[in-house]
Amino acid sequence: MNAHLLAAQVKKSLNHIRQEGFSSFFNILSRRLRSSRSLFTKPDVLYAYRFLKFAPTVQQPDNALSIGAKTINWYIPPIGKGSGGHLNIFRFMRHLGQQGFTNRVIIVEDDGEQSVDRMKSTILDWFGVENVEVCYINAPVPSAAVSIATSWQTAYAVNNISAKTHKCYFVQDYEPWFYPAGTEYALAEQTYRFGFHGFTAGSWLSSLLNQQFGMQATALGFSYDRALYKPHSTADRGATKRVFFYVRPPTARRAFDLGILVLAELAKRIPDITVVMAGWDVHHYAFPFDCDHAGLKNPEQLAELYSSCDAALVLSLTNLSLLPLEIMACGVPVVSNRAECTEWLLNDDIAMLAEPTVDALANALEKVLRSPELAQQIKENAFAFADSASWSVEADKMAQRLQEIMSKTTSEAQIPGLEAGKPSRSDIDLEPGN
Repeated sequence: MNAHLLAAQVKKSLNHIRQEGFSSFFNILSRRLRSSRSLFTKPDVLYAYRFLKFAPTVQQPDNALSIGAKTINWYIPPIGKGSGGHLNIFRFMRHLGQQGFTNRVIIVEDDGEQSVDRMKSTILDWFGVENVEVCYINAPVPSAAVSIATSWQTAYAVNNISAKTHKCYFVQDYEPWFYPAGTEYALAEQTYRFGFHGFTAGSWLSSLLNQQFGMQATALGFSYDRALYKPHSTADRGATKRVFFYVRPPTARRAFDLGILVLAELAKRIPDITVVMAGWDVHHYAFPFDCDHAGLKNPEQLAELYSSCDAALVLSLTNLSLLPLEIMACGVPVVSNRAECTEWLLNDDIAMLAEPTVDALANALEKVLRSPELAQQIKENAFAFADSASWSVEADKMAQRLQEIMSKTTSEAQIPGLEAGKPSRSDIDLEPGN
């Protein structure tokens, strides 16, 4: 670990202590020391996978289904600032609240890092959702008509519920691909066989889960926050070209190394470029080109940053993030890799797609930067495409499907041992109009 990275870790730890206190910090430290990959203590495999046995205790009376309550318990991983996955969860939660649903948050972590009141405040500050009921997995949870898993780890908790509830799965990516072939891969993959109804981020995922696992799936499209993402005027930079690159080295699916190789090749062809990097602090890396290190920005700061660029390189080796659409809304051409997991949303009219090789992606960026006419056409097409997207429409789709699921009789709810909860192929939505 070099000095810069060590300093960044110390700063992060001190900030957490200042905001949450020593107790929270030591809880996190203890948990990591006991992980199955700890370098400082004997690895504790059972502790690392304790979530497999989490079985929520539901408060009595367990009558949410019988009285027709529009209640949803969302089982979510511990919250992290800047987490796009959590942002989407709370975005749909907020929209469903406007449709008359009561949403609750069940945090699947047995040694709560924050008090319930502090967690409510955090959710309000980071995600704009107020008056939400919060529970930790080790405390009794209220009865709910619908219980929604939001990651493969939380799917085990939902699967272990013995109460009367319809079990659903908010799937934002194909999570087995986050890991090499091994334990986590196998355990993540198994969750798609639990018989939950899926709500997926896009049609690629719904098709994949249906074809491989026979899973019911309602695909939800992407949109963006119109209040945040729009073109900003920027100062004239002369001949210098600016290329935005979304960086997350720890997240393999965002192909950080491939992107650096592509940008290094591009810099040989167009020496007068500046690469704008945001998403992670990468000061401690060596780069063969000029960099503008933006680090982790608040959403309010991103639109101006995107607008200052002439092109954006956003790579996705599993499902897309929301970045391409948000960048398009700011009037910047997007270059991405060609794959089924990207082409459910992107196409050659609204983006520059290329095979995931150094030369192919460098060629695509070079074309955009050297051809103002091509860049302008892509910008106009992409801006119109982004403008047609709507979170409200997608949330309405989810609300309608939930109403249909909740209209089933109590005997059809997914109670362990009942066959009625298993997937019906006639109930699968593969073409949601995305």
